[in-house]
Amino acid sequence: MIIHKNYTTPFRRFVLFVTISLFFACSPSKHVSNIKGEQLPVTSAYTPVQQIEDYVKPYREHIKKDLDSVLAYCPETMDKAKTINGWQTTIGNFEAETVLAAADKLMLQRYNKHADVCMLNHGGIRSIIPKGNVTAGTAYAIMPFENALVVIALKGEQITELAQYILKEKKPHPLSGIEIHIDANGNVKNIKVQGQPLDANKTYYVATNDYLANGGDSMTFFTKGTARYDMDYKLRNVFIDYFKAVDTLPIITTERIIQDK
Repeated sequence: MIIHKNYTTPFRRFVLFVTISLFFACSPSKHVSNIKGEQLPVTSAYTPVQQIEDYVKPYREHIKKDLDSVLAYCPETMDKAKTINGWQTTIGNFEAETVLAAADKLMLQRYNKHADVCMLNHGGIRSIIPKGNVTAGTAYAIMPFENALVVIALKGEQITELAQYILKEKKPHPLSGIEIHIDANGNVKNIKVQGQPLDANKTYYVATNDYLANGGDSMTFFTKGTARYDMDYKLRNVFIDYFKAVDTLPIITTERIIQDK
């Protein structure tokens, strides 16, 4: 006679667990034992596929037409490597003036406030503006990044930090709307914003790009702002719109940092 044992549910689960564990324990383990890499050089041996070329052609021609259309004229080459007085460049002055004007217009329309100052970074200028015709492609050359216009509300104390940062960096960062007077030793003597002496208790609205507004290039004074206004306007498009609005680009030699004698 066969006697059937009455196993409890916990015991059945235990047997099932042991069985599964032994099964996986006996299975061969798999792991990466070797990785091989191969260098694939990029050469000019590519043979165009006519079907692909025909498909891409209208798009390529459309983009080329947009980028190459003449929008304005530049009377002389603007180069960030050529400084006016060691502290400014004509291309930096041009960028700062253009961005400040665009920021001021938008701030006035949206918030009934004026933009007072513009500061950008010297390293953000990626090309020259050559003498001759200016196109949308020129804007892409000097500003290939997707940086957007931002306005930060700063107290007078942070404007002083801004000035001290520039003197420490010793780079011709693009500036507009501000004059920084320094002594023979390179220290800040006084600062003027829109022609008026700096007021430590006043709030100033400083135009810049989103990268710097987030503290990029160690511009931490921007992170101390009391308000932030994102304009949703690419700097590249600021320049393109300006090119479309004028006939000839101005060559701006105004000094922003002035060493008093």
